Amino acid sequence: MIIDLTQIQPGETGIVKEIQGGRGIVRKLQSMGLRPGKKITKVSSHFWRGPQTVEVGNIQIAVGFGMAKRILLEVKR
Repeated sequence: MIIDLTQIQPGETGIVKEIQGGRGIVRKLQSMGLRPGKKITKVSSHFWRGPQTVEVGNIQIAVGFGMAKRILLEVKR
């Protein structure tokens, strides 16, 4: 099942399948370690449209809601 980062619950893991957007957003997310093929775990999210915190390897990254909507994950439920 392919969904965006905002739709998974804290504690769930998924594999990044695609980052939708232009070169700028793709480059920015790749520099933070979010690349297609990487396994990530959602750590937390805020109630409405706040930042989404994910764990990639040993680091935690906070991604804004707009960017998180552009990160497509493959999740097994």
